[in-house]
Amino acid sequence: MNLPRAKKQLGQHFLHDEKVIQGITQDDWARECDAIIEIGPGPAVLTKFLSLKEKPYFVIEKDTSFKPYLEKFVKTENIIFTDALDFNWPSFFTKNNLLDKKIWLVSNLPYNVGTVLYTQFMQISQIHYMTLMFQKEVGDKTYQKNDAVQMNGLYFLSQNYFESRKLLSVLPGSFTPPPKVDSVVVSYKRRNTPDIGIDSYKALNTFTRNLFGMKRKQVGRVLKSF
Repeated sequence: MNLPRAKKQLGQHFLHDEKVIQGITQDDWARECDAIIEIGPGPAVLTKFLSLKEKPYFVIEKDTSFKPYLEKFVKTENIIFTDALDFNWPSFFTKNNLLDKKIWLVSNLPYNVGTVLYTQFMQISQIHYMTLMFQKEVGDKTYQKNDAVQMNGLYFLSQNYFESRKLLSVLPGSFTPPPKVDSVVVSYKRRNTPDIGIDSYKALNTFTRNLFGMKRKQVGRVLKSF
């Protein structure tokens, strides 16, 4: 595939590694999904394969210059040009009859807003499966690594709402242009009965921020302080 010139101001890095592309688009945890949503498809690198799944398929992209690439694989009415940070999920699900469906969300998350988007996705009950690529430093905080003790706020939230596993390590050379950091692909499957429900997410997030923001203090003292 002839890739377009990446726009530095948008943090664009285009995946070209066939092994990584195959690993993402064949995530077996998501086989029972009812529909697929791809965030930031760019020049349709993953889109080409995800569109073959015979599932309702939607893409959300900020850069309108990718329209000719995406229209080769996605219905025009299913291509939504907007910033994912500002996306109106309830309206989208209602309009497309997806309120009671199990969504598989796929994305190569922009490094600068990866954590923000991930925590948004946590709160959307229709998203049952996710296959996400992160900057390694961030992604490694969302799944358990070899039974190691690694407790942090993001991991605590992640494990409450999702089962998670690492799929792939991704080196800079897998992209054009190569980023300056390594990446990781993580697969997620929503827990049917989390210990703390989505309706309490904001309170739980506040709790974890306070708890893990003062790691050098005893837990009892931290809890008494707020």
